[in-house]
Amino acid sequence: MAKVKTGSVRRKRRKRILKHSKGYRGGRNNLRRSAVEAVEKGWNYAYAHRRTRKREFRGLWIARINAAARAHGLSYSRFMHGLKKAGIELNRKVLADIAVHDETGFAQIAELAKS
Repeated sequence: MAKVKTGSVRRKRRKRILKHSKGYRGGRNNLRRSAVEAVEKGWNYAYAHRRTRKREFRGLWIARINAAARAHGLSYSRFMHGLKKAGIELNRKVLADIAVHDETGFAQIAELAKS
């Protein structure tokens, strides 16, 4: 005869939700129904924003590269086209980091892209 676990599954589920709702304000951190709604909405936002973050970072890198390229007399598109023609395969993340932290290095890359 198998043992019947009454309430333990329900308790586990409730404890898991309440653990994830720590730090929420009002009843959203200790009332089960409000906590479930808040936690599920939070999980949905987290899922969506893991993808959005990638888009936002790419936009930031492009803006930084564009600003640095224009300081050297090139538009972003001409700069990237010049890099491709020169055979320089640096991704936007690395280029943006060089643009921010190493101005002389970026100037050299810009010269290569111009020629």
